[in-house]
Amino acid sequence: MTIARWLEWVAGFVVLIVLVGGITRLTESGLSITEWELATGILPPLSTEAWQAEFAKYRATPEYRLEAGLAGMTLADFQFIYFWEWFHRLLARCVGVLYAAPLAWFWWRGAIPSGFKPRLIGLLALGGLQGLFGWLMVQSGLVGDMTDVSHFRLSLHLLTALLLIGLLVWTARDMRRIASDPGAGAAPLTGLSAIVGVVLFVQLLLGAWVAGLNAGHAAYDWPLMNGKLVPDWQFTGSFFQALAYDPYLLHFLHRWWAWIAVAALIVLARRVRREDRFASIAVHSAFGLMVLLGIATVLSEVSLWIAAAHQLTGALLVAATARAMHSDGTARQNAVRAAAVA
Repeated sequence: MTIARWLEWVAGFVVLIVLVGGITRLTESGLSITEWELATGILPPLSTEAWQAEFAKYRATPEYRLEAGLAGMTLADFQFIYFWEWFHRLLARCVGVLYAAPLAWFWWRGAIPSGFKPRLIGLLALGGLQGLFGWLMVQSGLVGDMTDVSHFRLSLHLLTALLLIGLLVWTARDMRRIASDPGAGAAPLTGLSAIVGVVLFVQLLLGAWVAGLNAGHAAYDWPLMNGKLVPDWQFTGSFFQALAYDPYLLHFLHRWWAWIAVAALIVLARRVRREDRFASIAVHSAFGLMVLLGIATVLSEVSLWIAAAHQLTGALLVAATARAMHSDGTARQNAVRAAAVA
């Protein structure tokens, strides 16, 4: 049970990182720190000279030369965006310690259930990989005439964090189950859960691309887009190129695929409501709030805090869905075990 609580705390910290990452993106702060210093980067600049040195590095970036500098950015403005990127990286370092140190302790004490050591090591590796993806994302915005990071790398960074949340929650549920039933093994992934996972993945991917391309600004009305049910596309290439780059098409798809995701989540939540009523309520609450916040984000012309709350709710939805998927697998496994005994 202690291991389960530890994993749940780590998942909570990753949710916080996703929230701060969203604020970092919305405030255009992601390119304010142009280097990755694992140890020395823990502390922010502590003197005026150090701040000026960091500001000078930022002034050499395409974002400053082509956007921020033209708006007359001051040192105080730079310190504001620097804070969010620094805080985002600090939280990532903290969650690494929060995971690695207890893992070593549980390993040394022999407290990890049989068969789970490879999975726990895999989660540690996935967390490190997510940090690497974050740095590769930042690098993509520091070359040529780029004023933003690659939305492909941004989606990779974000979706890896959301996957980590889901796997942490799933593993914590396994640990709780084994604590109460030592004969139980890891819960299997059912066919329904796999389908729901794919549908939700598509919606989250579209959302990440919308964020990366600033496509939330493509329209400020709802349910229409600029007065039309189906907006005019801007991209002149093929449909697949438009699917990857056109902000109007991506915004449109993100809006309407959401209802397919809602339908899939309702099916899953209703299926597990007897086995895990909490998970059923959590899934319904999370997707309901996420839809409302998505609409509010559009109508508010992408208000910082509403948009950040929308991303936060997305992370909570992943956690709730992971629990519901685990409960679905547990019910299937229990049924198989009961049939075998009979």
